Amino acid sequence: MKPTEMLSQIKTLLKARMSLAQQTLENGTIIEAESFEAGQQVFVVSDEERVALPVGEYALEDGMTLVVEEEGMIAEIKEAAVEEEAQEEQLEEEVVVEDVPEEVVEEVAAVVEAVVEAIAPVLEEVKKEVEELKKKFESYEDKKEKMSSQKPARKPLKHNPEKNNTPKVHTYADNRNATMLDRVFNKLSK
Repeated sequence: MKPTEMLSQIKTLLKARMSLAQQTLENGTIIEAESFEAGQQVFVVSDEERVALPVGEYALEDGMTLVVEEEGMIAEIKEAAVEEEAQEEQLEEEVVVEDVPEEVVEEVAAVVEAVVEAIAPVLEEVKKEVEELKKKFESYEDKKEKMSSQKPARKPLKHNPEKNNTPKVHTYADNRNATMLDRVFNKLSK
């Protein structure tokens, strides 16, 4: 069995085992939780993904207000003028429970344990590396702050070319007598 097939089977078995209640926000977004009570986890459902509900207050279709103070956790549910009995009946209708054979549950539990055991050492190693990187980053930040507060070691160099930099030409044979060749070249150059 391929690992991807095994993961898809685990997902389907876990979804079958869970019984989650779903509600809809006023804007049409579907959210789900085990139960809509304070302290329960709440997720936004989109296609096949479940994302933790961000911090804020959300109006539900039934008129209640869901308050999330920590990402993905219900802080409280404020009741509206709607009767509590009607709300409880609606929640009961939305809860979907499927019976799963005990053999499948045990098999899934064993697979999940094996996956957790395989991943746990890697997670610990990653946590250690993250901590080391944080320490290095903090030390670099400290060095950067110290260097920015210090004066430069010397004045910066400026380019300053000389304006009239004409080389001196030395003529060594200025006082000699002109030869025939010198006279010909002088006439040609004129």
